Amino acid sequence: MMTKPITKFGVFAVLGVLLAGSAYAQDADVGAQLFGDYCAVCHGDGGKGDGDMANLMTIPAPNLTLLSANNDGEFPMLKVIHAIDGRTGLRGHGTPMPVFGRVFVSSEPGPANPYGSVLEVRGRVLSLAMYLESIQQ
Repeated sequence: MMTKPITKFGVFAVLGVLLAGSAYAQDADVGAQLFGDYCAVCHGDGGKGDGDMANLMTIPAPNLTLLSANNDGEFPMLKVIHAIDGRTGLRGHGTPMPVFGRVFVSSEPGPANPYGSVLEVRGRVLSLAMYLESIQQ
């Protein structure tokens, strides 16, 4: 009987399936921590746009708990992801959003890190978006 060697893809696929269940439950928790660390200063602890820096901003921080309500009751996941990672060109403080761009934008791959930080950053962005979905009114 001939067996096929296990490919890297196969190993990662199996690991992904095994870890997906536990990671999914933690995504909103990770997102809550990220929100507290990077977003709450402007958007407020509850995401209502009333953070400590809100009164100093030239562009008001939006109430992030109303994203679903302002989108016919459906959470705009893709739009939120694009806003977090900076693809939409949102502006805050007169500079591109997010203010903490390197945290939510991947670095370029290099010899020591062939994939760059793409997977880590995408995980952060998705966790933060899932947290925002969890705080909708």
